[in-house]
Amino acid sequence: MKAVVMAGGEGTRLRPMTSDLPKPLLPVADRPIMEHVLRLLRRHGLRETVVTVQFLAPLVQEQFGDGSALGMSLTYAREDSPLGTAGSVKNAQEQLGGAPFVVISGDALTDIDLGDLIRFHREKGALVTVCLTRVPDPLEFGITITDDQGRVERFLEKPTWGQVFSDTVNTGIYVMEPQVLDHVAAGESVDWAGDVFPRLLAQGHPVYGYVAEGYWEDVGTHGSYLKAQADVLEGRVRVDLPGFEVAPGVRVAATAQVDPAAVLEGPLYIGAHAQVGAGARLGQHTVVGSHAVIEQGAVLQRAVVHPHAYVGPRAALRGAVVGRGAVLHSGTRVEEGAVLGSGCVLEEDSCVTGGVLVYPGKSVEAGTVVSDCLIWDSRRAKSVFGSRGVRGTLNTEITTELAVRLAGAYATTLSLGAHVAIARDHGTPAQVLAPAMICALRAAGVGVRDLGHVPLPVARRESAAGCDGAIVVTTTPGTPESVDIVFLGADGTDLPQGAQRALDRVFGRREYRRVLAGELGCLNTSPASVEDYARELAERVDVSAIAERRLKVVVDAACGSAALVLPSVLGRIGVEALTVNSGLMPSACTQTASERAAAMRTLGHLVAASRAAFGVRFDSAGERLWIVDELGREVGDDAALLLMVRLVTAELGGGTVALPVTASRVAESAAAAHGGRIRWTATAPGELARRAAQDAAVLAADGEGAFILPEFSPHADGIAAFVRLAGLLARDGAPLSELLSSLPRAHVRSRDLPTAWQDKGQVMRTVVEAASGRAIDTTDGVRVLEDDGRWALVLPDSVSAVTRLWAEGPDPASADALLDEWCEAVGQPIA
Repeated sequence: MKAVVMAGGEGTRLRPMTSDLPKPLLPVADRPIMEHVLRLLRRHGLRETVVTVQFLAPLVQEQFGDGSALGMSLTYAREDSPLGTAGSVKNAQEQLGGAPFVVISGDALTDIDLGDLIRFHREKGALVTVCLTRVPDPLEFGITITDDQGRVERFLEKPTWGQVFSDTVNTGIYVMEPQVLDHVAAGESVDWAGDVFPRLLAQGHPVYGYVAEGYWEDVGTHGSYLKAQADVLEGRVRVDLPGFEVAPGVRVAATAQVDPAAVLEGPLYIGAHAQVGAGARLGQHTVVGSHAVIEQGAVLQRAVVHPHAYVGPRAALRGAVVGRGAVLHSGTRVEEGAVLGSGCVLEEDSCVTGGVLVYPGKSVEAGTVVSDCLIWDSRRAKSVFGSRGVRGTLNTEITTELAVRLAGAYATTLSLGAHVAIARDHGTPAQVLAPAMICALRAAGVGVRDLGHVPLPVARRESAAGCDGAIVVTTTPGTPESVDIVFLGADGTDLPQGAQRALDRVFGRREYRRVLAGELGCLNTSPASVEDYARELAERVDVSAIAERRLKVVVDAACGSAALVLPSVLGRIGVEALTVNSGLMPSACTQTASERAAAMRTLGHLVAASRAAFGVRFDSAGERLWIVDELGREVGDDAALLLMVRLVTAELGGGTVALPVTASRVAESAAAAHGGRIRWTATAPGELARRAAQDAAVLAADGEGAFILPEFSPHADGIAAFVRLAGLLARDGAPLSELLSSLPRAHVRSRDLPTAWQDKGQVMRTVVEAASGRAIDTTDGVRVLEDDGRWALVLPDSVSAVTRLWAEGPDPASADALLDEWCEAVGQPIA
């Protein structure tokens, strides 16, 4: 059997280390990662190996040659452009000579038993065997589901937390029969897990999954790179290390020169011809590459120094990586998580702060503190995106500098000359941040339409009418000191997870596009047309019965953006309205839970006193609404959802309604009573709107006051929902309280449980195993369906270290009991 080593990737997440070095050549314990892989293949008798190369291919070929130095026989299959994981192997088909083969990444550290993997493949008679392993954080990998016999049932590439229902992931190691290449188009970019394997499953070919017990680490981030070094030094992975163990855990190459006065605390490694001076202190998990020099008095803790680097006297490195040939003069400091590219120069007493990336060849003047690629910024988080865009406290977590960088990253993901709309609420923070972001967009060659202060539904409509995206800056609901920055796609919906990841990568690498003066983006300040919005709303939503019934309502604009649109809307639909809180107050651009509760009580009093048919209150952005009936009683979110489902499906005689998996399943009976059906969707931002559009839904709602009326807009719109509700109630004629009393009762309860990030994948596997024999739905998280109609949903939070649980039963007590059952299961993950 032959082997294929994939060595063509750029390793963009590992920049600046991989800016001028292929990822397979990154040293782990002073040996290229790919050398560890080749030695693993040799241990299992796989000496004939084809190496696929593309990015900086000559460096890989120069490093390993024909493989004879390692006792291997290497040939190379070179790609002119990236062909994907399957396309690159197809490119090597001739060199494989029609024999079965193993595929393995040249940039993953592993000691998995390849012999047992091959034995499993042969015993099963598989066309393809996928090597699987269990990881604590499966987000960046492909999840694979197998049956009891190991046959693959499903692949899911790069899931969101809501899609994580196992911690068993694809390692990128495969055993394949030669016929599998007949399913790969030549000369095209094709991926195994994304393209080929799903087709093989659909055609019924035998594709199996083998769960390996050995060590495997996808060295894809700076953190995992440092972890790989530590794991090798701790002996957690079986690799061949040269040199001699001169003290417990202290391994030194035979040709290294270490002053007797140096202090060495293992485990650590010092490479060939390296020099360590008197008084230098090398702490645990430190690696000093070949020919590197560590001068007297230098202190290194968990530091990785690449070959030929120089670390001067009294320099201090902690949890950092120093690239090949870098020079650190006396007194320099490089702090936790910082990475210096090859050839960097830090002059005396300079400092690179935590998490900063310094690209190859950069120089830092003496005494300078570098807190960004060039200067002055703080360390960034793992991901800038939360559950809804970017959120944080103004001038601490979100500064104008951060806003400018975010806008620059967003512009870089778009084509030169693209157009972006930008909108804001009337809060002072948004008034400060929005102009700064406009400048950043234009500096990156993106034209901007400044919508100013408009309701969020209007901003979405305007951005979908000829723009390539949009940015909306608002005060965080319920938190006056916090700001939300929401990025929209060309369709006006929140960016999907894939686009967020792309933006996050650009932001993390700090590689923003800058253009010449003649390419700067233009600025259009023409306001959004409120009159056009109101006219289209009155035309597309049936309001004919409102004027006939002389419907009276109380409308609370909450001193927010809805007040900009309501006068034009109310004048067109013929409703008799008492409007309150219609002035724009920057201090009222958000409301806490207690403030909202007090406002709803006041609204109820006004409705009852004025004998109105009902009352509504909008959120500050005009996207959501809350209802009180004619008796002044607040209508809960679940009841409001069921009411709209029943009224809309009854009027239309059925249709599809899109709801998130967290909504009450009572909605199914409410819709079915009039020939409708429910389409369950994921909870991620934008997913509800996308599903509603795909299924031609007649209604969509999130169960928290947001409704989408597809006949008018593909986006949540509180004002449009109010107009639709008024029309429906006017035609029905029954009092709102009577309609509500006829609805079935929903009893959905929820709870949050603290869960460490590294335990989330394991928790979800526990849930799937505990649900054995019961129906499950993996639309988002894992929803377990009981025979008696009860259900529980377990969903890892994508932002916080918690797992969220929902349960529904025929009464609150049964829902709480089900919650208790699943909380116990989640709280005791398999060891």
